[in-house]
Amino acid sequence: MSAKILLIEDEEKLARFVELELSYEGYTVVKAFDGRSGCDLALSEDFDLILLDIMLPGLNGMEVLRRIRRKSSVPVLMLTARDSVSDKVSGLDLGADDYVTKPFAIEELLARIRTALRKTTVKKESALTYAGRLQLNLSRHTVTVDGEAVDLTKREFDLLYFLLKNKGLVLTREVLLENVWDYDFDGGTNAVDVYIRYLRGKIDDVYGLKLIHTVRGVGYVIRDEASETNATEKK
Repeated sequence: MSAKILLIEDEEKLARFVELELSYEGYTVVKAFDGRSGCDLALSEDFDLILLDIMLPGLNGMEVLRRIRRKSSVPVLMLTARDSVSDKVSGLDLGADDYVTKPFAIEELLARIRTALRKTTVKKESALTYAGRLQLNLSRHTVTVDGEAVDLTKREFDLLYFLLKNKGLVLTREVLLENVWDYDFDGGTNAVDVYIRYLRGKIDDVYGLKLIHTVRGVGYVIRDEASETNATEKK
């Protein structure tokens, strides 16, 4: 499957040239010509890599990068006519993976893209978390059971991820609140019980699993399979 690349570049002739070259190499390319629409695309669709110009109308590239990094770890290569150290440092500090200075040779751009995609393949593999037939992909923010997508809210996803990250460990309601909920949340520990019920309803009940266990008087734990000797569990 070819990588899907988002190109955010306001110079339409350059964008068309890059699109043609990338398409020839087998990549799928989506274009945006201003910062705001590019940012919206980056946050609403799944991309394997983003090529981001710094000087953009609407939102500049640095602000687009800042907003992307709040939600995604997708690799971002900055395209810029600037070659100053301060610009590169600022972009790298904000989370850019690499820089290509205009004018550039297309061979150099393609090489940097291949390098970034190889690195992100390793990252994506490490971002996969499993429990039995369930798979959570942190990079793509998806959960599947036997390959079928499970629709979770952000809070449900965050709670499931924290449980999976600590698979086999019993986590108290207080620990879950501290790590999954906002610090200013004052709804009480019963909020954890409510969201555990939501997760069980969407995962355990629908797919016949028993991954999320209650340890009476303590908290919750995820195990790959139910243990018949776990007498302290209850639904």
